[in-house]
Amino acid sequence: MPLFRRKPAPQAFVPAPPDEARQIQAEREELAVKNDPQSVIAEQYRRLRNSILTLNPDRASRTILITSAVRGEGKSVATLNLALALVEQSRIRVVVVDGDVRAPSIERYLGLPRRQGISEVLLGEAPLKAVIRQTSVERLDIIGAGARPPNPSDILNLDRIKSVLHQLKREYDYVLIDTPPTLNLNDPSMLGAISDGIILVVRLGETARHMVEQAQGMLENLGGNILGLCLTGAQPAGKAYQPY
Repeated sequence: MPLFRRKPAPQAFVPAPPDEARQIQAEREELAVKNDPQSVIAEQYRRLRNSILTLNPDRASRTILITSAVRGEGKSVATLNLALALVEQSRIRVVVVDGDVRAPSIERYLGLPRRQGISEVLLGEAPLKAVIRQTSVERLDIIGAGARPPNPSDILNLDRIKSVLHQLKREYDYVLIDTPPTLNLNDPSMLGAISDGIILVVRLGETARHMVEQAQGMLENLGGNILGLCLTGAQPAGKAYQPY
């Protein structure tokens, strides 16, 4: 019996087949804007969308980073629901980037198989256009996390990331970046400094106030522009408005 276990080889992903993601419907109940559009939760994400649009009267392309203080606050679900709310507006094009290469979830929530993604792009192993996947929702594309590199910090080359975001802003109105929790890793603070805005997701009744304040301070200390908080886990008050 060997004294040391051999570490498993990193999982490698292949490019996505053309139109693969367009043929798979996103059916998770967490995606309220799409699957329960008349719900109070869906309306709250539309309110968040409207706030973001109001902050951008010139309709310039924007990169928005979505993060949280700790794990389990619902940032990935919030990212996708915000994206779905944005593309309800005519002509708005959105791409969601799964920037959490350690614990990705964007493809899982959309029911998609894992394919090459942002990790391969930042490592120079795949061109950007090859990892952009059109979804079944019109004008909503995604870029998955891709394979986890041996050292995820190696892909945090800010010049390379800036170049990728610049290319995406030429094609999309909004680039939404789902990142790891701020208090666990340095990634969100670094990425927040080069994003146009940050939304901090907070789960009601679970996240201690001092953790939220600490996360906000870390993001702002590196120059991050916090647009506001997105509260998750609240019980909807009443039913959605329905005409008689």
